[in-house]
Amino acid sequence: MLLSMTGFGRGEYSEGEVHATAEVRSVNNRFLDISIRLPKLIAEYESATKELVRTGIKRGRVNVFVSLESPQMNGLSVNLDIDAARSYKNMLSELNKKLGIRDDVRLEHLLNFPDIFTSEDEKDSNQDLWKCTEQAIITAIAEMNQMRIQEGSFLAEDLLQRIDTIGKHLDYIEKISAKHAPQQFEALKDRLSEFLNSSDLDRQRLETEIAIMAERLDVTEECVRFHSHISLFLELVNGSEGAGRSLNFLLQEMNREANTIASKANKADIAHKIVFIKEEVERLREQIQNVE
Repeated sequence: MLLSMTGFGRGEYSEGEVHATAEVRSVNNRFLDISIRLPKLIAEYESATKELVRTGIKRGRVNVFVSLESPQMNGLSVNLDIDAARSYKNMLSELNKKLGIRDDVRLEHLLNFPDIFTSEDEKDSNQDLWKCTEQAIITAIAEMNQMRIQEGSFLAEDLLQRIDTIGKHLDYIEKISAKHAPQQFEALKDRLSEFLNSSDLDRQRLETEIAIMAERLDVTEECVRFHSHISLFLELVNGSEGAGRSLNFLLQEMNREANTIASKANKADIAHKIVFIKEEVERLREQIQNVE
């Protein structure tokens, strides 16, 4: 099963007064490149977010955006300890009385005692925010992967059609090559006869000419390798995930075989088929760039 590297997913999760929304978007890239934007309160969980992405995606440029709605996002989670403030006021009033100070105890005096303010456990609070965020991200990745699977099926269909077209062109080349082989062999015999009847026979040149012409007679080896590449290509398209790099390598090998056949071909119809094959290989390479 092929997976496209292009996809988008959105996930939401709520618990109590906390609501998290995550958006995950991916495009093609040679490697896995992850970009994350988290609210400041959960910035420490960037590494954990990357691990979540890596569990669902192997290759591509991935952008993760998270937004949170929570009382903590709207202000400080601070409580006033009235009892402590009253105790400090009484203490300062008693101190004024004993020292003969006539000033009244004012608010700015009490603000010098920071323990009249208490805050919720920030660590526990941030963990609660992360729990909601984590679920939202997991949902977004799952939704994005569904899109990638769907896009991958469309890609696979196109790849299979194009590789089938290449196979038919290759079959034609084999058929024409087999048909022209006897004619080429007779031409080789005539050429050899000319050399043998020549008064200034150059044996080294004769051997070189025989080797070159004999090699040009047969493209069977290249066609066999090409068919082998096609078979493996089909297995990868219909097989496991993460086949993008292997498919790209196979297309390079197919292009190399096509070039070799083209260099051997001395028939216009074979040369034309090679042009069609190379065009299809190039289209396949363009499509493969979006396969994970």
